[in-house]
Amino acid sequence: MDEQIFYKSTQALLASYKEVGGINHRSIQNLPSKEAVADIVLNLETLAFPGYRREDGIDHTNSEFIIGELVLKTARLLIHEIAKSLEYESRINNKRGCPASCYMLAREKTEAFFEKLPSTRNLLMSDVEAAWAGDPAAKSIEEVILAYPGIDAITVHRFAHELWKLGIPLIPRMMNEIVHARTGIDIHPGAEIGKCFFIDHGTGVVIGETTVIGDNVKIYQGVTLGALSVKKELSQSKRHPTIEDNVTIYSGATILGGETVIGAGSTIGGNVWITSSVPPGSIVYLPPVEHIIQSKPSAGY
Repeated sequence: MDEQIFYKSTQALLASYKEVGGINHRSIQNLPSKEAVADIVLNLETLAFPGYRREDGIDHTNSEFIIGELVLKTARLLIHEIAKSLEYESRINNKRGCPASCYMLAREKTEAFFEKLPSTRNLLMSDVEAAWAGDPAAKSIEEVILAYPGIDAITVHRFAHELWKLGIPLIPRMMNEIVHARTGIDIHPGAEIGKCFFIDHGTGVVIGETTVIGDNVKIYQGVTLGALSVKKELSQSKRHPTIEDNVTIYSGATILGGETVIGAGSTIGGNVWITSSVPPGSIVYLPPVEHIIQSKPSAGY
């Protein structure tokens, strides 16, 4: 092995860091850790559904101890990672006063997040019930929690959304990308989603940042709730659609635009393309396609 080659490679990498950036340098404020955020996600999933995400031996005699320990462990992790994300935001905005003030603010935001945890879990149970009631293939509530990617995606989203509302940089996006990689479902943490939400199958679903979804909405695989092309300076405007209560959206549908509203009680058929509002109680579908069936030619024997 020619060690000189590896020495040259090391020097070239160091030069690249200086020239084009892309290094998280501990001599400045460090960025949140992907590994730590993944641990936070797993802990929060366990707090949402104890015994389903890890084999923790929880029962009626030790639940207070097990859950209490996990809450404290997760809170410590979250404070540390939020402090780093706030330090990052302070640095890019040329503000001073971190890290001490950022750590104190991280504690306040973590406390606010944990105060919302019970109500967030109640929302999640409404999603589980919606999946159980809405999918004839579901054999039990337990199967839904253990095996449905849509439940994985909405679980992490609901936690990430609470952090997003608290103004936490970086971490909510990191959380949603962890579950996006796992499920193929991409929900921006800024999206507002009501109770009893069900994503059936789920692969390829995309829900954009400013999407607003009401209660009792069901969507299938390949649905996009996206934005029409806008300039970067309009990034703070509402760019994604509003889906009102009791709407079903079938696979492959694409609904775009911040002014687009799908009215309550509507059904959106598969593979449609919508860029304008639909009144309540509508059924939107593509016209039937004429199928041509042709017999195979004879093989000649």
